[in-house]
Amino acid sequence: MQKFIVIISMFISFSPPASASGEDCNVVMSLWQSRSAAILWAESNGWEVYRVKIDDGCYEIYGIEEDGLQFEVKIDPSTFEIMEFEYEPHGYRERIRATDPPVAIQDIERE
Repeated sequence: MQKFIVIISMFISFSPPASASGEDCNVVMSLWQSRSAAILWAESNGWEVYRVKIDDGCYEIYGIEEDGLQFEVKIDPSTFEIMEFEYEPHGYRERIRATDPPVAIQDIERE
């Protein structure tokens, strides 16, 4: 019986710790690509980016699709693999053109 307990305790001690969230990115910062590269990647997908932040070790990109639907995507900072994608609950945002006067994101009214 003692042998069984020792084997079980050895197995448990070598188990990797479980992550609190399945969407965390565990990448060493030296392997991260830049925010600028993340924005270029998002724009190559046809998205208009209005915010990039870091959360749970991942880049979170807030943007607007070509049809005006706003979204949030969480990506791995080294590979840009999509970890999580969700549409914002309020749906659409007014598109901002480069010729428009500067407007803070908080000032844009939701439809």
